[in-house]
Amino acid sequence: MRPSDTSKPPYVARVEKIDQDGRSNVKVRVRWYYRPEESIGGRRQFHGAKELFLSDHYDVQSAHTIEGKCVVHSFKNYTKLENVGAEDYYCRFEYKAATGAFAPDRVAVYCECEMPYNPDSLMVQCEGCKDWYHPACVGMTIEEAKKLDNFVCSECSSDDDVKKPELTFPVSPASDDKVRLPASSPE
Repeated sequence: MRPSDTSKPPYVARVEKIDQDGRSNVKVRVRWYYRPEESIGGRRQFHGAKELFLSDHYDVQSAHTIEGKCVVHSFKNYTKLENVGAEDYYCRFEYKAATGAFAPDRVAVYCECEMPYNPDSLMVQCEGCKDWYHPACVGMTIEEAKKLDNFVCSECSSDDDVKKPELTFPVSPASDDKVRLPASSPE
């Protein structure tokens, strides 16, 4: 939806209902999505560029403010997309606008940095322990990580019984038992 300040990106909302009054004015009832930077706590390192939060904020707007259509995917479905288009976004949290609370209030974390998965960031998997790592957290550049044929984390490389695994480029890390509150993640 078109913002009043044209220097800002369009607002994203889910149309819940469309009504027309007796004077042919079309109104839409919408449920707003918030961008991370619009939320209490702001954008964090693990928020992807296309991440939105489905809020509990409803509103009625003129249908004339609608600029176009986009698709807000579930986080899981977004990570499986072959090609992400300009109209593709994802949502993994619901957001209570008045309190800044998120649901779910905990998400899986990965790597030595214990950050939630960001689909914009490359991660490599150690086949020894199956843990996922950001290249920078294990002392390599993204370019070096992309050139590797094998990756073993430092913990597994000290174990002589571990065979040399192949480097994998994830669609998405698998679920993990470690969790962190989204609002308390380090920046």
